[in-house]
Amino acid sequence: MTRRFEDILERVEEYNPGADVELLKKAYIFSAREHRDQKRRSGEPYLIHPLEVAYLLAELRLDTASIVAGLLHDVVEDTLTTVEHVKENFGDDVAELVEGVTKISKLKFATPEEAQAENIRKMILAMVGDIRVILVKLADRLHNMRTLDALSVEKQQRIALETREIYAPLANRLGIGRIKHELEDLAFRYLDAEAFAQLTRALQSRRKVSDKFIDEIRVRLEGAIKDAGIEAEIKGRVKSIYSIHQKMRAQRISVDEVYDYTAFRILTDHMKDCYGAMGIVHSIWRPVPGRIKDYIAMPKPNLYRSLHTSVMSEKGHPFEVQIRTHEMHKVAEEGIAAHWQYKEHEGGLRGDDADEMSWVRQIMDLQKDMTDPSDFVNLMKVDLFADEVYTFTPRGNVLSFSAGATPIDFAYTIHTEIGHTTVGAKVNGRIVPLKYELQNGDIVEILTQPNKQPNRDWLSVAKTSRARSKIRAWINANEREESIRLGSELTEKEFRKYKVSPKKLLQGVDFDAALKKLGVVDMDDYHAAVGYGRLTAHAL
Repeated sequence: MTRRFEDILERVEEYNPGADVELLKKAYIFSAREHRDQKRRSGEPYLIHPLEVAYLLAELRLDTASIVAGLLHDVVEDTLTTVEHVKENFGDDVAELVEGVTKISKLKFATPEEAQAENIRKMILAMVGDIRVILVKLADRLHNMRTLDALSVEKQQRIALETREIYAPLANRLGIGRIKHELEDLAFRYLDAEAFAQLTRALQSRRKVSDKFIDEIRVRLEGAIKDAGIEAEIKGRVKSIYSIHQKMRAQRISVDEVYDYTAFRILTDHMKDCYGAMGIVHSIWRPVPGRIKDYIAMPKPNLYRSLHTSVMSEKGHPFEVQIRTHEMHKVAEEGIAAHWQYKEHEGGLRGDDADEMSWVRQIMDLQKDMTDPSDFVNLMKVDLFADEVYTFTPRGNVLSFSAGATPIDFAYTIHTEIGHTTVGAKVNGRIVPLKYELQNGDIVEILTQPNKQPNRDWLSVAKTSRARSKIRAWINANEREESIRLGSELTEKEFRKYKVSPKKLLQGVDFDAALKKLGVVDMDDYHAAVGYGRLTAHAL
């Protein structure tokens, strides 16, 4: 259906009766006027797109400024409107959001790697300033993916790949589950159309069986939980098509061998009832060993909290059950957006969210030590988009890492100096090699010596971007010091060879100009260049 402005207004007033309706109307009229002669590739009026984006933001229950920015997000990029015009008409808050989205959209680079890296950088930068820029951009990308049919196959592939590699994982890292799953499914449809079609047909052919199974399990659960005096809502569903495809690939099985493609959610009013409900589930069906996860006690970095368990039906078919409160479910679906108050207030992360999303600020830190965009994107993929492993310090603090992380990563997470002076590690009381891969529940103790220094081999052991960037920065600084020392010795030797002092040789010479001509800024730079072998000792 074509989204109308009235639909947006109705949705906003449901959760924010005090919304500035006049500002929303003004933004709608402004957007309609600026885009009046524009068409989308499908031939539809361009206005359809900002209306859909604004509605998606309203579904996330965002504040008025975000909805207005959704209506206006393309006016600076695609019309003659300037950021100043937006500011004059809608205020600083909206103008900053529109400008943030425009900056991300306008980036053009020579290589895909650079474009990808810089896009991530810009999005992270925008997020630190105002999370809503990212939420508007995700809504923009979701509607574009829903309407990708009108583009050429080449563009479909490029946009779908970018969506799968950047936007879906970012939505996941922000905890916005429903956007993440839809982006993944849509990207899968365009990147592997044949596999998508085959899996869709297979799931359709099982529809009656799966619907019957879901109804049977749901009714049984409802009865048992009601008998226990727990108020709960129970939902059954078929898992997302992309998650099923990923499972098939990981386990190298065919669709006929996939049994746990259904999942159930139990939503309670109180946290204590989550644990009670899990006990009931396990009293009816046998739990699958190793598949019980308590994300309530140990939430994911993206704020996700839930109990997970997989159990076996009487027919030997496994299925997953997720148990959480209604409030936890809201966060699971809407992520950081659920923590964004729709009340009118200054933009930016609230204090508690800024702490919870501290990984964003850690990533910002890494840019100081990186100059190569491809390095940044590769490291970001590891840190942003990998599975999490949860470990403990000896004092019981929880530290999470990407799967494959090692004690070196653990050490640098605690403190850079701890990392630099690491000589070994104990895991669960036993000495392990530094290349040991950390596992869930490991208690890790780092062993240090004051005079110990990093070495280049650690770069092949460290997996997190923080550890790798700190190691590389130390090596670069240390190698420069050594090169300056060596270059100084070679230069002095050269002067002695010609039996002339530097002071006499350089008498009457514009020293700064001479250094500039050699491509260096001072004598340390010159000595380093000689030590590295980029200049000869005779050059000066």
